[in-house]
Amino acid sequence: MDTGSIYIESVRKQFLAYKTQGEKALAQLDENELNHQPAPGSNSISTIVRHMHGNLKSRFTNFLEEDGEKPWRKRDDEFEQGIRLSKEELLRLWEEGWRCLLDTLDGLGTQDLRKTVYIRHEPHTALDAINRQLAHHCSHVGQIILLAKMFRGENWQTLTIARGESKAFNEEMARKRDGAANGDRLSDQK
Repeated sequence: MDTGSIYIESVRKQFLAYKTQGEKALAQLDENELNHQPAPGSNSISTIVRHMHGNLKSRFTNFLEEDGEKPWRKRDDEFEQGIRLSKEELLRLWEEGWRCLLDTLDGLGTQDLRKTVYIRHEPHTALDAINRQLAHHCSHVGQIILLAKMFRGENWQTLTIARGESKAFNEEMARKRDGAANGDRLSDQK
């Protein structure tokens, strides 16, 4: 496999990991929590999702052919306060934005990574534009997780390794690795 293909597979995996973490956080919240603005000037989770949706759709629609800031995008509207979304609406926007990104990644070839794409008329290699979006969206998923943890408090269900469980997790992973390695050795002996 060439380096470009490895990169596309790797970055897709990273995007999916953040998408999954975001979904696990969103699943723990009710509609009021999703729409709650924690402080004046801050964003609710529904505002963050509206922004992510607009950004993903704009950047990855016709990714290689058109500027990533589409004329139909209304970025400032994404941050308008007081707009309530039902949980179903929020999850529809979430999925629609991520689907646009993932479909675009699935259609890229190694040669596309060197092509020049534009975001607000600024040139980037396609690879740089993808990295820019990975950083952008992982920061927003982090915001969603932080807000969700604050809202859920002691009822928060951890998304990764629970506090105090690192040693047990690492030991389990080592057992799995050793078991897989032993299985490989056994199949090599047959």
